[in-house]
Amino acid sequence: MSLLRGIEQKLEGLFEGTFSKAFKSEVQPIEIARKLAKEMSDSKTISISRTYVPNQYTVYLSPQDRQQFEGWEDAARKELSDYLLQYARDEGLTLTTRPTVDFATDDRLGVGEFGIQAMLIQAPESEEAEPQQADFGHTMVYSPSQDVRRLDPRDAPAQGKAMLVGAGKRTVLSGSRVLLGRSRECDIQLDDPNTSRRHAEVRREGHAWVVADLGSTNGIKVNGHRVAEVELHPGDEVTLGLVRLRFEQE
Repeated sequence: MSLLRGIEQKLEGLFEGTFSKAFKSEVQPIEIARKLAKEMSDSKTISISRTYVPNQYTVYLSPQDRQQFEGWEDAARKELSDYLLQYARDEGLTLTTRPTVDFATDDRLGVGEFGIQAMLIQAPESEEAEPQQADFGHTMVYSPSQDVRRLDPRDAPAQGKAMLVGAGKRTVLSGSRVLLGRSRECDIQLDDPNTSRRHAEVRREGHAWVVADLGSTNGIKVNGHRVAEVELHPGDEVTLGLVRLRFEQE
């Protein structure tokens, strides 16, 4: 039996018994694992000598399905990470770090649907030609009733006002673009020498807000993971230098 199949059986066994009886959704952990592997394979980035694949994955669930996973997410993250690591080894694909898998809620998803966002971060500087982040931050939705589709940020329902909270301030996001950095010209001025003059921007895309690095020296992180550009969800923590800002929506 292959190592990958062994991990599949372990993943299936993890959710047997009480969990399987309580789990009413069509979303099953083993199906998530196989679709994560598909997204890894579909998101290859080829450099001179290696084929890189994403190392950071977020699985989005409907509020009802997310509730079903409550109490099991830590174990699921570990097994799904093992699954992706073994899949990459079997396929001869290069990971810059061990793959991470996180769970999040998206109100746009129906019961039985799940979305996957795959991102490549922390590419090695020593590679002959650094891998580029391809189509960064989009989400693919898998559903039992229809073909796989891309989740368009413009499909999001209208939300109340969005805010960045932190550093003793509560800033309401307005217009289509908010600039963050040390410069006085920035909409949100950051009093931290570890940030660049024009460090990042938060821009509106449809009903969603996206944070993007503007070529800063120290980069940005969202929920502890370094990113180049990613859609923000309520509760996300954005780190710029030593400044931490929490994204909220009312």
